[in-house]
Amino acid sequence: MALARNEVRRALVTGGNRGIGAAIADGLAAKGVDVTIGVREPGAVDSPHKTMPLDLAEPEARHLPDTGFDILINNAGVLFDRPLLADPDGYRLSMSVMVDGPYDLIRQIGPAMAARGYGRIVNVSSGWGSFSEGLGGGGAYGMAKAALNGLTVLAARELPSAVKVNAMCPGWVHTRMGGQSAPRTPQEGADTALWLATLDDSGPTGGFFRDQKPINW
Repeated sequence: MALARNEVRRALVTGGNRGIGAAIADGLAAKGVDVTIGVREPGAVDSPHKTMPLDLAEPEARHLPDTGFDILINNAGVLFDRPLLADPDGYRLSMSVMVDGPYDLIRQIGPAMAARGYGRIVNVSSGWGSFSEGLGGGGAYGMAKAALNGLTVLAARELPSAVKVNAMCPGWVHTRMGGQSAPRTPQEGADTALWLATLDDSGPTGGFFRDQKPINW
């Protein structure tokens, strides 16, 4: 959908205060997008972007006062290096942040996107959430990302084609979660998310991508 004169796309990026999320937020801003990052404690965040209080771990803290976003990047994540069955608290937090939170945000923002005839939703997933790659990672991480992939497929099916919903794997990225030895920079990890966030009307929906190319679920 073409922009009206002087209209600027608006984006909400969860976990946008560091790592891949910050690189996505910066990349969108460089493309002229008005960026808001969702963070647990806005006052404690040093960011050039607007902030919104958003704690995906708490259901009552996921209500958005503003649903007028054209782009939603579900980037926030947690990783616990403990066995799944021995760590019920880690399991519940993983599902809350990486599945329930994105679900609630899509439910709030998706209908408004549909009403405006434009939307781009990007779920930052992982190869560890791919059955074809073996559901890796610690604890419930791979399970949560696999569920996020499922949410991607079903949300894309239910929302109109003008609202494109896709998942992506950033690869192994040098962040606090990815570790010091990871070969990719946050900017490299953000590249596919930026592509999906700015797809034209003929772009894909309901897919899973790495390096701007489809990968197996």
